Amino acid sequence: MKNTLIAFGLLLSSISLHAQSDGWAFFAKTKFETKFNEKAAEYFMMPVFPAELKALIGKEVSLEGYYMPIDVEGNAYIILSKFPYSQCFFCGGAGPETIAEVYFKVKPSKFEADQFIRVKGKVKLNETDLEHGNFILTDATLIEK
Repeated sequence: MKNTLIAFGLLLSSISLHAQSDGWAFFAKTKFETKFNEKAAEYFMMPVFPAELKALIGKEVSLEGYYMPIDVEGNAYIILSKFPYSQCFFCGGAGPETIAEVYFKVKPSKFEADQFIRVKGKVKLNETDLEHGNFILTDATLIEK
């Protein structure tokens, strides 16, 4: 029993450490299914989050990527992409698991398009709201190089 608890503890530690170093890897484990949205009266690809990603809800993870110059009303958040603008979800062939909405605790200074940044924040997942991305970081801070 003691060995099982130790092994479980090590597993949780490795998941936590991995999440902090590459949050994108956890997002990439999300599957998408076509579902009908009553409000929009259309079919959309909706996320099915794996249990290991759901376990990160409310926990702090780090992401690094490129600032996307998407005009967001009120500038309450930014869009961070794993890939530069030419390869991002909106413009290239990447999937929705490669972008995240980032809500900062304190709004940092202005970013330039494709500026590479590192952030950390608490994971929030969005399964249903079509007005927002599937992957969200709240209470985020900018990690200085």
